[in-house]
Amino acid sequence: MPRGQNSIPEDGKAFVIGKILSHYEILEKLGAGAMGEVYRARDTKLGREVAVKLLPRDLHDNPERRARLESEAKVVAALNHPNIVTVHSIEEADGALFLTMELVEGAPLSRLAADADLSFDTFLKVGISLADALCAAHKRGIVHRDLKPANIVVRSDGRVKVLDFGMAKVEYNLSDEQTLEPDSADQAIVGTVPYMSPEQLKGRSVGPRSDLFSLGVILFELATGRRPFAGASTAELVSAILRDRPERGAQLKYSFPAATRDVIDRCLEKDPDLRYMNAPAARRALEDLRRRAGEGEPSGPSVAVLPFADMSPEKDQGHLCDGMAEEIINALTKIDGLYVVSRTSSFEATREGNDSREIGRRLGVRNLLEGSVRTAGDRLRVTAKLITVSDGYNVWSERFDRDMEDVFAVQDEIAESIADALRVTLSPQERHAIQKSQTRNVHAYHFYLHGRKFFYRVQRSGMEFAREMFSRAIGVDPDYALAYAGIADCCSWLYMYFDSNPANLERALDASRRALELDSDLAEAHAACGLAVTLDGQYDKAEAEFRRALELNPHLFEACYFYARTCFIQGRFEKAVRLFEDAGHVSPTDFQCRFLKANALEAIPDMERALAAYREGVELSERRLQLSPDDGRALYLGAHGLERLGDERARTWIQRALQLDPADPGTLYNVACYHALRGEEELALDFLENAVDAGYAHREWIHHDAYMQPLRNTSRYQAAMARLG
Repeated sequence: MPRGQNSIPEDGKAFVIGKILSHYEILEKLGAGAMGEVYRARDTKLGREVAVKLLPRDLHDNPERRARLESEAKVVAALNHPNIVTVHSIEEADGALFLTMELVEGAPLSRLAADADLSFDTFLKVGISLADALCAAHKRGIVHRDLKPANIVVRSDGRVKVLDFGMAKVEYNLSDEQTLEPDSADQAIVGTVPYMSPEQLKGRSVGPRSDLFSLGVILFELATGRRPFAGASTAELVSAILRDRPERGAQLKYSFPAATRDVIDRCLEKDPDLRYMNAPAARRALEDLRRRAGEGEPSGPSVAVLPFADMSPEKDQGHLCDGMAEEIINALTKIDGLYVVSRTSSFEATREGNDSREIGRRLGVRNLLEGSVRTAGDRLRVTAKLITVSDGYNVWSERFDRDMEDVFAVQDEIAESIADALRVTLSPQERHAIQKSQTRNVHAYHFYLHGRKFFYRVQRSGMEFAREMFSRAIGVDPDYALAYAGIADCCSWLYMYFDSNPANLERALDASRRALELDSDLAEAHAACGLAVTLDGQYDKAEAEFRRALELNPHLFEACYFYARTCFIQGRFEKAVRLFEDAGHVSPTDFQCRFLKANALEAIPDMERALAAYREGVELSERRLQLSPDDGRALYLGAHGLERLGDERARTWIQRALQLDPADPGTLYNVACYHALRGEEELALDFLENAVDAGYAHREWIHHDAYMQPLRNTSRYQAAMARLG
């Protein structure tokens, strides 16, 4: 088309309304920003309305920047997520470079922030939707870098849409004056600076956690009606973001629980390493807020997989029933946009004996998967049904009558059927991840499941039997990476708590290395390696392994939990606190991470938060002991919490723990901690020496344990530590 009334002016900014660009009829201007102007347009070929973004001319004239933009546009176009605007194409016509995108109509998020009556449920729906969008993008390696209310639209049906995803990433640069243009709505605060992370303002490289800081600013604004940082000029605002704590005078809106502030503050940490590990962790924290507040239904599809019932005549297939449920949980956690309750929480809720709908409400999910297993010789019958918690409606059900060797295919089919029933679209990568099996040997699989069942008992005899089962699995299938990871975990636990023989540590290191050789993308293998090298003092390598494990599976409790312990034994208490919180969000019923978080908070020290963690830990321990009265770890950790809270039951609990296993090194050490908390120095030293004699080998933990502080200057304490090397 020759230049004329339809061409683009030299400044590259103004379309003429009503004219045609390629086959797009420009209807009206919608907005403008540093990355160009946005117009409503009609696609004359397809007969639909779209958004057209005219990009700055310097992009058109710079081949390198243009190539980067085109490459990134392809990645963003492939996201296909309900909370992210869809990019249709990047095109050139009449001297203009432009994007065509899904036309999103609705209100900007800033209107919600200004609503003094914003409900907590709406806050959660928006926050979780934004976290979902970040989960999907970060998984593809895309960082938004310009997340702000102006880039977020809430449609009339309540759907949240993030706009311009990934586009600002190419152009974002503080040296570019376009990013610091005054905002006509508020001349005191310019551009998008109020939503930028400290590292972004410093001109450093930014990653996914920079988006989490921006998310925190948005959540703060929604929850209080104000921004967390203020300044009369750009310089003052930048200084506030870099140095100040969020506005403490800003009150949460009516009906918002106080814990909301904890989640927001975590996102707004100055140090990226202290923010949530990733977007899935932030999402879990928001879902945990909903669960604890009992606020409405979960946002988006959600499911808890209950342990399958053993319908075999001999009732000897408990390991297979639990194992199938666990395998389905692991498969479902690989699906973006689907919230899946952890194994620990769903299994424990079942043991409490409530009906299915009550279990679902307690776990905070919309759907439950129930099933049963019956075996007869080489034949297998599996039944499964997916129900809606609110009304008990049967969404999907199936019966599988197969040969035993088809157990893997049955698990795959159940996971895919759940995704279909919940209308979750699987990407090719997710479908492949679901179908990927560590072994196709049924006998190896049975040995592995027997091992997992005993591993969860966390006792010396259980660990030794689990290790034997994992070894048998490898004997049948020498390439079974997951079984090698299991051996590594057993040996690490044995070395830490029961038997400090260096051979245990060496075997843990060897087994974890072999697991990674067989499958470098196995999260459990990286977590097992992280634990083993931690015990070997290789802390930098341990951190790298735990980070990789969480990249591969953000829902892996062991990765969060042992990463937290690794930080603790280095004296990195703030980081340990944050990771124990993450572990608690992954497994809301786990009592251990609450007590260890409290210990780390005492070391900081922050007794107010420590006491809150103790209260939560005691509550979870009480629930655990109702189901398993002989759980020694729940008893002795609970005794620590009760002692700190001034509860007289502490002495009874510690005595029960000691009676259950008076020779157990872990029990002896924690009894020493109890007496140290009470100021009973000689008794504490007696039990500490007994623990070391019995094989307790975790010297670094003892060195940083806040409970040991009163003993450190004694000669007996120093002699015990010297014996540990």
